[in-house]
Amino acid sequence: MGDLELLLPGEAEVLVRGLRSFPLREMGSEGWNQQHENLEKLNMQAILDATVSQGEPIQELLVTHGKVPTLVEELIAVEMWKQKVFPVLCRVEDFKPPNTFPIYMVVHHEASIINLLETVFFHKEACESAEDTVLDLVDYCHRKLTLLVAQSGCGGPPEGEGSQDSNPMQELQKQAELMEFEIALKALSVLRYITDCVDSLSLSTLSRMLSTHNLPCLLVELLEHSPWSRWEGVCWFLSPGKLQQFEGSRWHTVAPSEQQKLSKLDGQVWITLHNLLLSPEAQARYCLTSFAKGQLLKQLHHTGLHWTPLQLRAFLTDTLLDQLPNLAHLQSFLAHLTLTETQPPKKDLVLEQIPEIWERLERENRGKWQAIAKHQLQHVFSPSEQDLRLQARRWAETYRLDVLEAVAPERPRCAYCSAEASKRCSRCQNEWYCCRECQVKHWEKHGKTCVLAAQGDRAK
Repeated sequence: MGDLELLLPGEAEVLVRGLRSFPLREMGSEGWNQQHENLEKLNMQAILDATVSQGEPIQELLVTHGKVPTLVEELIAVEMWKQKVFPVLCRVEDFKPPNTFPIYMVVHHEASIINLLETVFFHKEACESAEDTVLDLVDYCHRKLTLLVAQSGCGGPPEGEGSQDSNPMQELQKQAELMEFEIALKALSVLRYITDCVDSLSLSTLSRMLSTHNLPCLLVELLEHSPWSRWEGVCWFLSPGKLQQFEGSRWHTVAPSEQQKLSKLDGQVWITLHNLLLSPEAQARYCLTSFAKGQLLKQLHHTGLHWTPLQLRAFLTDTLLDQLPNLAHLQSFLAHLTLTETQPPKKDLVLEQIPEIWERLERENRGKWQAIAKHQLQHVFSPSEQDLRLQARRWAETYRLDVLEAVAPERPRCAYCSAEASKRCSRCQNEWYCCRECQVKHWEKHGKTCVLAAQGDRAK
């Protein structure tokens, strides 16, 4: 492992071997919290190892011990919890927990797992070790990208700032909505890595991507809307304003000289589209119906920000091809497609595997959502002050500052205004601020968590 180690090799193996799936009812419990902390440690260590490029033992351990399917099942389980149980908790009028951080950890669990999968799926072995659960993961990615397209049609992702009148549970809901946007972007990267392995995917997985979900057409929608980019400033019809792109959990203004540079997320879409349209295995399975051809070659329209090119292939400019030369093959494919006759939908009778995790979890818990929420409200999300202090101590041990700074994608930003920050909260050492005024304004939201974290540090 790298010079900065969060886990020793022996410790990492123990944590990986101990990974298991939890029932929805047990999410947020003591055992679940321990596994969440272990996953966070594995996640941070995997990022550290990838950064220093000295081998990636976390990925190797997950593959060796067959734990990638466990991660996929946990990912889908927490996704279901957020859709079915979390809204029930938010509707309970007299539920006013003194601290919402225990619930936040469950909400954040999905982001932790998808981030770990994004890191390890860079390697083909991790994708192959997912075995049959890759079907479930493809369905998961499709759900996230569909929501991303739908969200871009409704004005883009929610902003992070809350209202002065909102209660802690409402604030948590807003944080969860913002987190969904970031999770969807991670799912895009995971899907790209899955398509990198298209030559070794099962026929059922290929059919799921190309026939059931028609992912090439969905990717065209993502290129059209580009939800990770936006224009800020004056009205679009008077001036283009400032181009902003979402990266590293924040919106960044792109300098005019950098605006022709391909963003990482746009690149992921183009590579995924290339894999699904040009690989021999995918071409043998993809039925180019009149609808598919129309979507791939459709005339695009005004998005409300700027005029888009008339056809998908008009995106493939010389500037783009200089940055991704392999897209020249896609350019040729699209040119040939204009002259190609469409195919009728195939009606072959084929026996295929189907994803089973979501359906199984829904079947096991159908009609129990209220009971699960009630149980967790009484026994999990209403901890005593002493329990919160103990948990704060464990959080402080997990989120070591030196490791967090090493894995951070950029310099710290102010927790209140998002400007570049140079000052840290002196009490808990967790939050950053650009000035004293922002720290004072943010104290109402940060205060309780800050006090608990500081008490946890002193308890050491």
